[in-house]
Amino acid sequence: MALNVALYGEQGRRWTMTERSQASLRRSASELVLGPSRLHWDGQSLLIDIDEIAVPLPQRVRGRVRVWPQGLANFITPLDDAGRHRWGPIAPCARIEVELDKPGAKWSGQAYLDSNEGDEPIDRPFTEWDWSRAVMRDGSTGVIYDVRQKQGADRVIARRFLPDGRSEAFSPPQRQALPRTAWRLNRTMRTDVYEPAVVEQTLEDTPFYVRSVLQSGLLGERVTSVHETLNVPRVVARSTRLMLPWRMPRVR
Repeated sequence: MALNVALYGEQGRRWTMTERSQASLRRSASELVLGPSRLHWDGQSLLIDIDEIAVPLPQRVRGRVRVWPQGLANFITPLDDAGRHRWGPIAPCARIEVELDKPGAKWSGQAYLDSNEGDEPIDRPFTEWDWSRAVMRDGSTGVIYDVRQKQGADRVIARRFLPDGRSEAFSPPQRQALPRTAWRLNRTMRTDVYEPAVVEQTLEDTPFYVRSVLQSGLLGERVTSVHETLNVPRVVARSTRLMLPWRMPRVR
């Protein structure tokens, strides 16, 4: 198990994802301890105490993050036809407060918290997916999960989550191809026909995964979307496995 922290911006880029064994884990109904880091639910907010070392350059990442849900969602749906992989937002509309000692940084803003779980490795049912979320004008959050399976039809989940945790389905817009990444990764975005998607910034660009900030159209609005693409065959490729220890070291 690992705590992944990715920082971008003026404070510099930092990445942590140290995988820890059972010896470093402790869990209760309200707390999860991963080595020197800790996640704690106090009944109103999720408190994340971070004390990690970034890779590949060893730099400490230490500080506190607090996520305040506006409402807790009670929605979960299968991502594959067999129902062995499931996704559900926990706090799709939330605010965040960040105070970091290393590097020195402090900010607050909108946040989003969800959950993925599976009963088997992801390379069994999937080939790739595109996922995006956007904050709408009324404070709700629009999410599109565009999944391609090895067998069976594409599964597209398009859902609008209201600040109080309720949600409603909507008809997903058409799929638009985005520019390939530096690793030649194909990615697409579902956006309103009259509002073509534009990549504003690519935050993570890896052989199998890319995270970007887009301008796109959703439900008649021009929105800023956080967008992710995952290419599953590249995840399990031998070349990727050889590179993983540089990005995801293992400790006890």
